[in-house]
Amino acid sequence: MAEGDGRIGFSANRGVAGRWHYAWVVALVTFGVLLVSAGVRTASTVLINPLESEFGWSRASISLAAGVSILWFGLGAPLSGLLVERFGPRRIMLGALTLIMVGLGGMLALRTLWQLHLWWGVVVGIGTGAVTNVLGATVAHRWFRTNRGMVLGLFSAAAAAGQLLFLPTMMGLTSAGGWRMAIGVSALAVGALLIPVALLMRDRPEEKGLRPLGEDAAAQAGLDPLDAAPALPLAQALQTRDFWLLAGSFFICGYTTNGLIGTHLLPHAIDHGFDGVMVAGTVSMMGVMNIVGTLASGWLSDRVDNRWLLAMYYAFRAVAIALLPFVLDMRGLLIFAIIYGLDWVATVPPTINLTAMRFGKASVGILFGWIFFSHMVGAAVAAYTGGVMRDALGDYTLAFYSAALLGFIAAAFSVGITPARIQPAQS
Repeated sequence: MAEGDGRIGFSANRGVAGRWHYAWVVALVTFGVLLVSAGVRTASTVLINPLESEFGWSRASISLAAGVSILWFGLGAPLSGLLVERFGPRRIMLGALTLIMVGLGGMLALRTLWQLHLWWGVVVGIGTGAVTNVLGATVAHRWFRTNRGMVLGLFSAAAAAGQLLFLPTMMGLTSAGGWRMAIGVSALAVGALLIPVALLMRDRPEEKGLRPLGEDAAAQAGLDPLDAAPALPLAQALQTRDFWLLAGSFFICGYTTNGLIGTHLLPHAIDHGFDGVMVAGTVSMMGVMNIVGTLASGWLSDRVDNRWLLAMYYAFRAVAIALLPFVLDMRGLLIFAIIYGLDWVATVPPTINLTAMRFGKASVGILFGWIFFSHMVGAAVAAYTGGVMRDALGDYTLAFYSAALLGFIAAAFSVGITPARIQPAQS
């Protein structure tokens, strides 16, 4: 139907009434999947103290299970990068959500430590790992020719929103009815999400008779060399310095976020006499600031040198973590949550963009999958060693200082990445 005739219709590139493109529906569904997946992962920090009390397991033993989960979560990312090209985002989402439900169901019958490693460590780990920003990057590059940075920022913010919604809720449910109630409610949330994915998610714009959003404007601006570059094999990328700088900085990103702060901040605060529910609420403020910081990062990544953005984020984070041992009251913890939360996931949009700029958009799914895996290896190392340091030394001070030092190293790595766009694959 013609635009401007007063009737609701579709245009090939815009959508309903010439204004609404179906890409935004796909983005909204993807946001929901990423949000719930990230929310489920907040259970690891909520579970530590209740499992210690119920089963008498050591902090290090539970932290090892959390590290195993993070590691399998990381392995799910490159696996998703491979499978999404073959089966499409919709099938991967449906399969991953089903796997998460199975793992959470197994957790309800938890009795032994090996079951924690199996259900939480492996099954939930792989399921949540399959629906991460690797999948989000694929969706963004398939459906959007413009506003990609903003959409990537939106998807990254989903992790913060999941933390914001799930952490205080799970902490409240755990206090009211036990940790199994919190796990059960999470399983129901995952199951409910299967419906919009099945009904609304689509793999490519062509399935709706559309072109990617902004393709007309992109065509007028000329062919983007990032689109023209063929996919680079992993073996070839491994021979480049830039791949290792990206992977190394993202290893440190994982160490300083999911692994250490995401797993141990709540137990650290409880060790120092803070009320668990109040801490969970304060940490959720970190999620609010994370949404702000990540959306701003997506906007900035379209306009500012992404290398310097990353360097700024890592240095800013290092300073915040170095000050954490000096936080002794709720006001100080709230200030930390606000400052640290601004760049919790802000590193994701520029890291994805740098991967595309260096290796081409066709390589993002596979290569960023392995870069993301390095992120989760760093997180797994921090999750386990943080628990070991706490058991050995009585607190997390040394763990926090190690994270601060690594943050400055990541800033240096970021500046060293090749500033130019597509480059020959040379070491």
